[in-house]
Amino acid sequence: MSENISDIFLEREKITLSPYAFLTSNTAGRENPYVPCKIRTEFQRDRDKIIHSKAFRRLMHKTQVFLLPQDEHYRTRMTHTLEVSQIARIIARALRLNEDLTEAIALGHDLGHTPFGHAGEAAMRKLYSPHFSHSEQSVRVAEKIEKDGKGLNLTAEVKDGILNHTGSDMASTLEGVVVKFADRIAYINHDIDDACRAGILSVDDIPKHLLEVLGKGHSERINTMVFSVIAQSENKGTVSMTDEVGRATDELRAFLFRNVYTNPIAKGEEEKAKVMLEALYCHFIDYPEKLPAPYSNIMAEDGLERAVCDFISSMTDRYAIDLYTKLYVPAVWKG
Repeated sequence: MSENISDIFLEREKITLSPYAFLTSNTAGRENPYVPCKIRTEFQRDRDKIIHSKAFRRLMHKTQVFLLPQDEHYRTRMTHTLEVSQIARIIARALRLNEDLTEAIALGHDLGHTPFGHAGEAAMRKLYSPHFSHSEQSVRVAEKIEKDGKGLNLTAEVKDGILNHTGSDMASTLEGVVVKFADRIAYINHDIDDACRAGILSVDDIPKHLLEVLGKGHSERINTMVFSVIAQSENKGTVSMTDEVGRATDELRAFLFRNVYTNPIAKGEEEKAKVMLEALYCHFIDYPEKLPAPYSNIMAEDGLERAVCDFISSMTDRYAIDLYTKLYVPAVWKG
């Protein structure tokens, strides 16, 4: 084949995608020089860069809601990310948006999440900066920490979608906004599933008027929310939910905050996790020479506190516990 396969993909996008889709050929590109790939478009390359990164693999051992559950069926950051990607791709495909861009953003949106879920994020806000956020940290992982400090050199649009996947700010592309909706749809529903598995919630506890709108079953609720986004956004330059489903989704999310995310059973160990992360943070502040590469290099460029924050944030739950145990728990004397 004389023509680059990637060029065929680019031409296909112009023919098949919605006029509101972001075309790969319009990308603002990457910060560092690169050689184009003959068989993959730039967003396809970003997807692959993310999947093969160390930060992505570590997601399998990072908490979603329940800290270190023995039952292997609870969600982790990895399974959450995969569910977000699946939901986001369904919506993007139905709206004829750029599915490759959507997938790359979805797969990378939590790369910088701390160990122990939002408890770890709260610890970094206390220890490093009140403005710390996992979305900004995910971009930092992609730009500066991965590949021994070289970064993944992702496209501007993927980094923009990762940065704005949560909070009030919106991504500059509809594909990024789709990921924002997919993230919320995913965690609301799988957190209900996990909470029921943990015995701290029953579907019957959910207000009946919400179930009447969204559906009683896990799949039914996801389908309702996904269809709502597609129906409300089709052939428009915006992405949103229908009013009724949007209100019910927001109310269901608020219900989860009251009954799951602040539940003393589900969150009973979080204060211990925060104390542990604080001890590790202070240890490396006191002994900066013990920081491993590339964090020692980051210290030279961006300061000690930034480097320690990056190191702590990169840890998996297990690594943090093992390191804390090694540093602070006396070993059993074996004689």
